[in-house]
Amino acid sequence: MSTARLETFSDGVFAIAATLLILNVDTQVSDDVSGLGHRLLHIWPSYVAYAVSFVTIGIIWVNHHTVLNQLARADRAFLFQNVLFLMCVAFLPFVTRLVAEHIRDDGARAATLVYGIDMTATAIMFQVIWFYASVGRRLLREDADPRTISGITRSYLPGPWIYLTATLIAIASPKASAIMYAAIALFYVAESSLFGRREGIT
Repeated sequence: MSTARLETFSDGVFAIAATLLILNVDTQVSDDVSGLGHRLLHIWPSYVAYAVSFVTIGIIWVNHHTVLNQLARADRAFLFQNVLFLMCVAFLPFVTRLVAEHIRDDGARAATLVYGIDMTATAIMFQVIWFYASVGRRLLREDADPRTISGITRSYLPGPWIYLTATLIAIASPKASAIMYAAIALFYVAESSLFGRREGIT
């Protein structure tokens, strides 16, 4: 089957996940702190978590588009792999809220660990769908550039290990782990932009 319906469904999941992030911020504006200005300042972790996760979802969407752009078709196995991948993406608003709510209390370690586990799982599933499609050029377009294919493979390989490292750091220092998640998001924005320009990927 073609990838058109797959891309439409995937884009819908990405859009919903990104929208839910801002709803999580909205729920943090409570009456526990007097004065609207003070309440807005008090929830600054929610703004940071929103920004990091929104950028993360954005870069995952860009990379997912890059993968689908290399495919000529999708089979049943690939569709189910993509569903599992999207399940991890859809879980991101929940773990983002955990980090935003608990980064300043005793729940910080658990929150950053769960966030990291979800991001590591997402990175692993991204590799699963890419390698399933690309090994032996199983689902790739006939005119897919080998240099682009190898470039995508190289750029995706470190992902699970980077997120796993940040996750394990959460055991010793949840705040350091949270900072790493933000740094990873910025790194992938820069890396994806440079790779896209270098390879002429749209």
